[in-house]
Amino acid sequence: MGKGGMSHGDDQQENMAAWLVGINTLKIQPFKLPELGPYDVRIRMKAVGICGSDVHYLKAMRVADFIVKEPMVIGHECAGIIEEIGSEVKHLVPGDRVALEPGISCWRCESCKEGRYNLCPDMKFFATPPVHGSLANQVVHPADLCFKLPENVSLEEGAMCEPLSVGVHACRRANVGPETNVLVMGSGPIGLVTLLAARAFGAPRIVIADVDDHRLSVAKTLGADEIVKVSTNIQDVAEEVVQIRKAMGAGVDVTFDCAGFDKTMSTALRATRPGGKVCLVGMGHDAMTLPLTSASAREVDVIGIFRYKNTWPLCLEFLRSGKIDVKPLITHRFGFSQKEVEEAFATSARGGNAIKVMFNL
Repeated sequence: MGKGGMSHGDDQQENMAAWLVGINTLKIQPFKLPELGPYDVRIRMKAVGICGSDVHYLKAMRVADFIVKEPMVIGHECAGIIEEIGSEVKHLVPGDRVALEPGISCWRCESCKEGRYNLCPDMKFFATPPVHGSLANQVVHPADLCFKLPENVSLEEGAMCEPLSVGVHACRRANVGPETNVLVMGSGPIGLVTLLAARAFGAPRIVIADVDDHRLSVAKTLGADEIVKVSTNIQDVAEEVVQIRKAMGAGVDVTFDCAGFDKTMSTALRATRPGGKVCLVGMGHDAMTLPLTSASAREVDVIGIFRYKNTWPLCLEFLRSGKIDVKPLITHRFGFSQKEVEEAFATSARGGNAIKVMFNL
C-alpha cells in the first residue's frame, strides 16, 4: 500500500516503476510490491498524470516540509485495471477498470472520526515521502479506495479524478451553487478544474484571471464567461480589481485563489464582495503580507482546503453524465520508457501549452 515490500512472486514480468533518485533524476527500476492483504487489490496501471507536486519533487527533492530522503516511486494521479483481489474484497473483480484515490488515512484519529480524513496526520499518500507512488506497471492499494469507472469514462478520465477532486472539494468548502458568482485566480491545471467544478455545481458566472494569454484562452474555451489578463506587479492590484469587478458585472461571491501568492490573495480579498468568501487552493507562498483588516471589516471569510475527501463518486458522476469534460485538459501523452518518462516530465516542467501530461502504460 504505497510502499515497497515483499515481492509478489507470481508476477510473470518484473514490476517496474519510475523512481525519483536525485534532483532532476528519474530512473525506471524494479519495484517489489507488498503482499496482497485481504482488503487489498493489485492494479495494473494504465493511465498516470503528472502533477505540479511531482515536478517540484523532481526539481527540489522536497515540497514544503515533505523531503525525499531516499529513492521514491513518483506519481499519484492514476487509474488502472484490477489484476487480483484480496480474500475479503466483494465489490471488485479482476478486469474492472478503476480510479484510485491516493491517500490512505488511519481512521483512528480525531480528524478521521469526524469524517475529515484528508486532515489525518498519519495519511499515507502516493508519492509523498516516504510513501511510494503509482507510476509503475502495478501497485497494491486498499480496495475501498478504488472506484469502478462507468462504461463511458476512459482510464485517462479516471486518472483526472484526482486533480478534479481538488476543484470539487474547494466548491464544497465554499458552498458554490446556482447563485454563486465565482472568480478564479490562476488558470493552471487546478484553476481549470476548479472552473469546471464550479460550473458543474451551478455557478452562473465565472471569471478567470491569469498572467498567461494561452492559459486564459484555454479557460475561455472551457467555459469561463470572462477572462482578465493580470500582471505579476502588486502595484497593479487596485486597477485589476476594477477590471475584475467590471468583467463579473455583479458582486464576486466566492474567489478561489489557485495560485497562492501575495498578489493573487491580495486581489482575491479586495475583489470579493462584502460577506463573500475567499478560498485558498494554491500553495505558492508559505508566508504572505495581505490586506486582512479591510477584508475583515467587510466580513470576507477566508477558508483553506487540503486535498479532498469523499470526492471520487461525485467526480465519476460528473464525468459519466457529461456535466464535466476533462478530456481537453490532457494535452500531451507519453509511453512508459526511460526516454519518455524524462521527456514527459520536461514537457510538464516547461509549461507553455502543456496542461496535463499523461502516461499511457
